[in-house]
Amino acid sequence: MVNLLLLLILSFPIGTIMALTILGRFFKTGRFYARILSCYFLLVTCAAYGVLASVALRLVGKVSIAQWTTARAFKSLACPVIGLEFKVENESALDTRPAVFVSNHQSELDIVFLGRVFPKHCSVTAKRSLKYIPFLGWFMALSGTVFIDRTNRKSAIAAFDSAIQEIKGNRQSVWIFPEGTRSYFSKPELLPFKKGAFHLAIQAGVPIVPVVVANYSHILHLRERTFEPGVINVKVLDPIDTKGLTTGDVDALVLSTRENMLKELKLISATSVKAEKSQ
Repeated sequence: MVNLLLLLILSFPIGTIMALTILGRFFKTGRFYARILSCYFLLVTCAAYGVLASVALRLVGKVSIAQWTTARAFKSLACPVIGLEFKVENESALDTRPAVFVSNHQSELDIVFLGRVFPKHCSVTAKRSLKYIPFLGWFMALSGTVFIDRTNRKSAIAAFDSAIQEIKGNRQSVWIFPEGTRSYFSKPELLPFKKGAFHLAIQAGVPIVPVVVANYSHILHLRERTFEPGVINVKVLDPIDTKGLTTGDVDALVLSTRENMLKELKLISATSVKAEKSQ
């Protein structure tokens, strides 16, 4: 009975995806929804795997790689299914440990990007509301996500204080989207940066590693219901040393980091568009 119920539960999304995939041969909207549903289905599947992996790794004292393990599993399943490839330049900089990694945040597709580049011994930051989503929230909580309650300044400060202790005590890196939300830009631009990641890096005394993802609106554009296969360029910039800096240097650090990331964003986005047109 349980097996039959499980089969029925799985058959509906899989059958829907297959039907949309067939329609996608003739209609762009069909391809869009087929890939969107595939991503969500694989995300839930990998989140369930992540719950089990996090528990197992916690038992053997290796929970610090739980998010890396799950991210790679998601990437290995999702990229072939939706036809995505990420070309990463200066990938060795991702081995910097501990560090505060910062990257631009375009859309929900960034979770696939994280699956490709997420380093070992690193945790993401996320809004607190995600903690209560079945499977995904359970996995994030068990694997050491730094949850931020944006409506409660005292709670947010406590969360960052805890992150500083993890960085210093366990050499655990942190990944933050300094824009604070998804931009959905159709051209290579950045929202203003929030300062939390930079305060965190300075107080922990660790480098900032900027990671720039080319604008991929030619691949995923939610308003136009477009989701096509393709190649997305990623550039990992050299680590920025924060030793000797104080809170008084935060504004200048935010400004210079954003300017460098925006400059690189425009360069690699132009390269991506040229490559797509030449195919």
